[in-house]
Amino acid sequence: MSSGIYWLASYPKSGNTWLRALLTNYLRNAEEPADINDLDFSGCGFMSKDFDEQLGIDSGDLTPRQINIYRPRVYEQIAAETTAPLFLKVHDAFELNAEGHPIFPRRATAGAIYLIRNPLDVAVSYAHHSNKSTDTVIHLMRDDDAMLGGTETAAGQLPQKVKSWSSHVCSWADAPGLNVRVIRYEDMITKTADVFAEIVRFAGLEVDESRVRKSVEFSRFEGLQAQEAAQGFREKQPTAASFFRCGRSGTWRGVLSDRQVRRIIDHHGMVMRRFGYLDSNDEMLF
Repeated sequence: MSSGIYWLASYPKSGNTWLRALLTNYLRNAEEPADINDLDFSGCGFMSKDFDEQLGIDSGDLTPRQINIYRPRVYEQIAAETTAPLFLKVHDAFELNAEGHPIFPRRATAGAIYLIRNPLDVAVSYAHHSNKSTDTVIHLMRDDDAMLGGTETAAGQLPQKVKSWSSHVCSWADAPGLNVRVIRYEDMITKTADVFAEIVRFAGLEVDESRVRKSVEFSRFEGLQAQEAAQGFREKQPTAASFFRCGRSGTWRGVLSDRQVRRIIDHHGMVMRRFGYLDSNDEMLF
């Protein structure tokens, strides 16, 4: 079992929280499902509180450029202090800072698990999550200057450059010098136990099939929904009706117009073909 940070990286609304629930239930191996508001891996690589504590500087006094210069040093310090694998959620694209260093440095990194989801479904889910129109989200998904955090409406988050959906995917899938495992959300849905066992193995953890099965059972989407309905979920946007909305693939059908589908394929078709969402005739496979 290797120490260091495993980045749980994804474009927003691609299954990151579900994976964190699976990992928490696996490592705790408890007799009841983990509380969604008390996941072991609620730690995120973009929380200003953790950054400020490690650096001893208030990130609110820094520019985004300065923050990204410091972020690699913060992650190296965090990695040096851990003797076991540490999983941190990130939504940033993988990129270099102004000094030419990766924001997510190789010296701190044990590996990266990159979750990819059909961008048609991402558009629908992200629109519900952000309470924005689907057309607005589709436009955002093609914006290489798209940002998250660093605003009053995203209190507690560092500014994160997300870029377009295609740029985000390729930045992590092709990240130089990193051990990256790309996992399709759709495969997690159809082969949950097999794919999760692959993730456990990739993270250098011992694969126990009975614990895998229990983790899958404890992390079923219906159970996560029930928890949110009963007690709320602190990561839900205030304007969203719910965080755990659907959890299926293919929900874009009957929601997106032909024009909206065409816009997404026009902008992201090359990457969609690369990862098996489109065939050579641009027919959807999911």
